[in-house]
Formats: sequence, C-alpha cells, structure tokens
Amino acid sequence: MRTPRFSTLLPVLLLVLAAGCDRGSHPSQYGKPAPDFTLADGTTSFHLAGHRGHVVLLNFWATWCPPCILELPSLLDFHRQHPEFEIVGVSIDEDEQAYRQFLVARHVDFLTVRDPNQTVANKYTTEQWPETYVIDKNGMIRRRFIGATDWNDPEIVRYLKTL
Repeated sequence: MRTPRFSTLLPVLLLVLAAGCDRGSHPSQYGKPAPDFTLADGTTSFHLAGHRGHVVLLNFWATWCPPCILELPSLLDFHRQHPEFEIVGVSIDEDEQAYRQFLVARHVDFLTVRDPNQTVANKYTTEQWPETYVIDKNGMIRRRFIGATDWNDPEIVRYLKTL
C-alpha cells in the first residue's frame, strides 16, 4: 500500500527538485536583448552595444567575495586560451584602492570596470556573486551562470563555441 503512494509521489518530487537545480541558468531575460549600458570608472570605460558581433561574458564580481576569488584563476585561464570571447568583469567594490590592488596582485588581464552603486547589476537583477551572463553576437542573453564556475569545463567551452 505504501509503495504505490511513494511511486506516485516520486515523479512529482523529482520534477520539483529538477526545476530547482536549473533555477537561474535561464534568466527571465533569456532570449531577449541584454540590457545595454555604458560604464566608466575613471580609468576604464565599457559600452555593451559597442561589442556586438562578439560573444560577451559579463561577469559580476567583488574582491571580498570568496567564490569570486575561487573562480578567477579559471576565468583568467579561459581568457588566455579563448581570446575570441570577450570577458567583462563588473566589480561592485566600493573601495577603489582595494579593487585596483586586487587587479594587480591577481594579474587580471581582461577588461574590468568598477560599479560600486551596482547600477549594471540591478539592470541584470544580479543578487549573487559571481554571476556571469553569456551574451551572444547579436546582443541576446543566452545563459546565466551563478556561483564559481569552471570556465575550462569542456561542456561550457563547447556550448560557448556554438554561439
């Protein structure tokens, strides 16, 4: 008697769990134009629309964020191995000096811009760091990665190459 009940609930439970695992990978903006922005921090400037024709990885991060620090070596390695993809780091650091020192100490060689007011993060409804949006050559959001990601994972590299 208990077995039929469990077997009836099991598919429902698996469906609920599967939906929770995929939460966030396809944001509400999926398949829609990425919100355009121009961001300048006194040293660096970036305008998203100026990068049409390229796949852009828009990475929100901070120097005080342990998962961001964990992800960084992978992101740097990916950047060096795949220069065809544009990586833009948007830091939410308030402390400019700590931010600049971090970039030098960690040898960050992809474009980064500081956005202490989280203006751009708010446009993308980013609430967790690191969080990376994949924007295709036409300026459309294709995917979102939440948390530290291994950017050298063959599955991720294959996926990005399809764009």
